[in-house]
Amino acid sequence: MYKILLTALIAGLLSGVFVFGVQSVKLTPLILQAEIYENAEAQRKEAAEATMAASHQHEHEEEAWEPANGFERNAYRLLADLGVGVGYALILVGAFTLQGGQMDTQRGILWGLAGFGVFSLAPGFGLAPELPATMVADLAERQLWWLSAVVATAGALYLIVFKHSNIAKCCGVALMTAPHILGAPKSPVGGVVPPELNAEFAAASLATMALFWVVLGAASGWFYNRQQAAKIPA
Repeated sequence: MYKILLTALIAGLLSGVFVFGVQSVKLTPLILQAEIYENAEAQRKEAAEATMAASHQHEHEEEAWEPANGFERNAYRLLADLGVGVGYALILVGAFTLQGGQMDTQRGILWGLAGFGVFSLAPGFGLAPELPATMVADLAERQLWWLSAVVATAGALYLIVFKHSNIAKCCGVALMTAPHILGAPKSPVGGVVPPELNAEFAAASLATMALFWVVLGAASGWFYNRQQAAKIPA
């Protein structure tokens, strides 16, 4: 247990810092662009509500709290990235601990790529990453489909990679495709963000997560191997 926790903590923090840097360079500028459209739409609605209020009583909804731009927003984002990094590292290190065998940097990268496929790529085929002010389907429906895609893909990879039976491999392929055949919840048509900006954000998000999982897998494999060599008890 000590080996798992220590490896996950170190690898998760390193990958969290890494992905924070990549997001700051590529994703944050796209989000800020989308927020320009979002704020313009909000101002338009406020102007329309002000016109209506001249003849009708109108109640305004309180805006949800959000961190201020700059240091506060970046600090919360860094904390979130570190938390996500450690959380995914616990899953990854726990998975290859249960599988057993030796672990090193190269094997860790392979496990990291599998994690990318399970948690990012497969769900991304149905629910692409989306910018603020984008119209989306019901949150509960999206969460349920995302979870089903993750579980199905993880189970499918286990059957395909670790089982030698052709029947098991065929079942794995069928399991992997099942959520996509059923289909993800459909988002409403519309929104104020240009489609090309959303497409760029989706591609950049998947590329960022691929780098994150490679770094996470490599760091996890390297630290885990070091502890194995030092004969630190699990």
